[in-house]
Amino acid sequence: MSANKDGGWKSFIWNSDKSEFLGRTGSSWFKIFIFYVVFYGCLAGIFIGTIQAMLMTLSNFKPTYQDRVAPPGLSHSPRPDKAEISFSMSDNTTYSAYVKNMKDFLEAYNKNKQDNETKFEDCGETPQDYKDRGELEDKEGVRKACRFHREWLKDCSGLKDDTFGFKEGKPCLIIKLNRIVNFRPRPPTSNESIPEPIHPNFHGNMIPIHCTNKREEDAQHLGPVQYFGLGAGFPLQYYPYYGKLLHEHYLQPLVAVKFNITVGYEMRIECKVFGQNIDYNEKDRYQGRFDVKITVKS
Repeated sequence: MSANKDGGWKSFIWNSDKSEFLGRTGSSWFKIFIFYVVFYGCLAGIFIGTIQAMLMTLSNFKPTYQDRVAPPGLSHSPRPDKAEISFSMSDNTTYSAYVKNMKDFLEAYNKNKQDNETKFEDCGETPQDYKDRGELEDKEGVRKACRFHREWLKDCSGLKDDTFGFKEGKPCLIIKLNRIVNFRPRPPTSNESIPEPIHPNFHGNMIPIHCTNKREEDAQHLGPVQYFGLGAGFPLQYYPYYGKLLHEHYLQPLVAVKFNITVGYEMRIECKVFGQNIDYNEKDRYQGRFDVKITVKS
């Protein structure tokens, strides 16, 4: 019985009487092969054709639909885990990682990185209206980026104080609005829509920012907050952003904030930007705002 089984299997694999391999003749296998080549070729053609048709409706330079894109996030450097900055003034090892993060971030803002006249241009040292560089298409080529000089961050530039205030117990944060292609932030309509402390800095061509204590009981432990940057806000001439292909060397405008916090106190800070088309979302802690916990030890 075992022999018959073995013989049956051998006969199925190759039947010399009928010239069949695995139950099919050579012509049958050829027809099957041609069928599947045509079948899968048609499927591949339909798939490729569908993708190509879809790509024809898309632009390489701008999103087709932006109606569901959230307002830009507000982020900062350094950005530690759990949004907690804790350090001791007398021990530089406790803040060296923060300092390194800020130095690395500001490297692109050094003067020698922006001296190429074909890639960068001066856009003024006061807040101005949007810098219009044409349509979001490649017919005008790569767009120049506005220079943003690190010196404008003054005490928080890292040029005079390479510890960014950490050594003296008055730490700096470097803040930016995240990039969104073709987004044009609209400034507040009037002083009434922004906090009173930043009324003197209000400018129609600037997105203001305000940082304050998040809890009422923290107010007495937070001294005067200093803001540094071009108008101490986000000037409109740096917008819109044209995307990575057309605006390869784009530099976001920055605002530096220097805090004066009671030593030994755990301070909860909230920073927000104010604009007509900038909203906040409690589920997204970085949409238009952020909060950070700062503890300065002696």
